[in-house]
Amino acid sequence: MKTFSPKPRDIERRWYVIDAEGAVLGRLASEVAKILRGKHKPIYAPHMDTGDHVIVVNAKRVRLTGGKEEEKVFYRHSGYPGGLRGVGYVRLMAERPALAVERAVRGMLPKNRLGRQMIGKLAVYEGPDHPHRAQQPAALPLGEMPKWTGLPPPPATHRGPEQEKEAARPGRSRAGAKSTARSRPRAGRAAGTSATGSRAGGRAPRQGAKRTTSRPRRSTTRAGAKQEPRTAKASAEPEPGKAARKPRARRTKET
Repeated sequence: MKTFSPKPRDIERRWYVIDAEGAVLGRLASEVAKILRGKHKPIYAPHMDTGDHVIVVNAKRVRLTGGKEEEKVFYRHSGYPGGLRGVGYVRLMAERPALAVERAVRGMLPKNRLGRQMIGKLAVYEGPDHPHRAQQPAALPLGEMPKWTGLPPPPATHRGPEQEKEAARPGRSRAGAKSTARSRPRAGRAAGTSATGSRAGGRAPRQGAKRTTSRPRRSTTRAGAKQEPRTAKASAEPEPGKAARKPRARRTKET
């Protein structure tokens, strides 16, 4: 079985609205992070952003449990030495509750470029209204996951009038048309030629075209020269690459 890897064309992003009235901050952030990452879809992949858009309303009605509202501190740093600042959640929830929800969700997303892309699909508003009516978001109760509706249909490819006629012909497929076009002989190609040099049933050859007939091989001997038969002397010649052996001189004893 081949492993499925989602492509950009397989990702269909939807819009959901979550009412945060009376919700616990941590529980709300974990549910929103799942939808932003796309973990509710069977095509989820950790290296791709397969999630949907989420709109959180009534952020000012979020609550914290266990005395965290008085004990928990929100820290930020300016980047300069001594730039650490801390704000208690009592003051933060009173002044900027949307920031508290957004930072809680951001802490549950990957700390890389993919996480920055996912947090861009989140919109948090303090009141019950939001300016995203045109996207027709669906209401999603807290604690429920969106239902999977399947992969989006493949995009329709544009066809010209000639391609539409070719596809409408009965009993003819695109693969069959290609195979017949390849097996069809070229125009003007014939087996034989006429006496004048023109091709049978075709057009006359172009001037200056190369001749395809093979010429007889030229002889290396001159015309009228007699070829001497090979004798034993010729066969006694040394092979190429071997030196000829000189006869040994005969010594005579002087008296």
